[in-house]
Parts: sequence; C-alpha cells; structure tokens
Amino acid sequence: MVVTLDRGFIFAADLMRQIAAPVVCHFVREEVRDVEHSGQARREVFFGSGPELKGRDVLVVDAVLESGVTQEFLLRRLGESRPRSIRLAVLLDKPAKRRVALEPDYFGFRTASNQVWVGYGLAAANGTGRNLRQLSSGANGTFRKSGKGRKK
Repeated sequence: MVVTLDRGFIFAADLMRQIAAPVVCHFVREEVRDVEHSGQARREVFFGSGPELKGRDVLVVDAVLESGVTQEFLLRRLGESRPRSIRLAVLLDKPAKRRVALEPDYFGFRTASNQVWVGYGLAAANGTGRNLRQLSSGANGTFRKSGKGRKK
C-alpha cells in the first residue's frame, strides 16, 4: 500500500484494517515547486524516492481525486518499479474536475460538489478539521455530514 500524505492517512488506516492479507505500507508526500523551463514558469510535482515494488500488487491510497494530474504522475512513477499490479483507491472522487483520463479502481464517494470537504483526515483551508470523525462539506465554515458511501 502506498499512501499519499497528508490527506490520505486516516482513510488508509481504516482501509488497511479491512485487508486480510499481509500489508506493507509506504508513505509518499508530494512537493509542488514553481520552476522555470525554457523561460516559461510552470508548476511541477515531485515525490521523494519511491519504494521497491517489483512484482508486488500495489494499492495507491489518496483522499481525493480531482484533476487526476498528481495521481497520474504518481502512478506512472510507481509503475517504473514494475509492480505486478497497481490500483488506485480514493475516498472522494470528483470526476467533473478531471483533467486527465484517470478513473479510480475503488472509491468511497463520488461527488459533483465544488465545496470544500473536511474531516476524516481532510483539513479546511486554515488547517483545522482533520480530526473530525465525519466527512462534511460546505463553505464559509458551515459543514454538513455526508451520506452513506457506495462501492464501485
């Protein structure tokens, strides 16, 4: 299991407890940098060195799939290690915001909402709310609980 930090850790912990097979867990953290390339400014995503995954079944766990750009990059990078299989599980799937052709293999909730989601490891803009047990959406600090999830 490869877990993206900071958002995916609570979802990953609960998911990991439901897997009956032995699990090795690795954590990765993205770093976004503004770089200049050929005189043009752009943003690039970097990850630290990846784990050795050759011949393993890999589940990448993230909290939210929006544009998909970062997850697609991570999946390609992890695929360079030649795992036997690689799958993506996300807590929240926001397909309306997708910028690449990427679909999660597993998701907890699919939403068209553009609102901020807080709780269950996800933080509000001011960094608070990760510790809330429920997943809530809203704007301006007013949040409402989400409904029951469904599996793909």
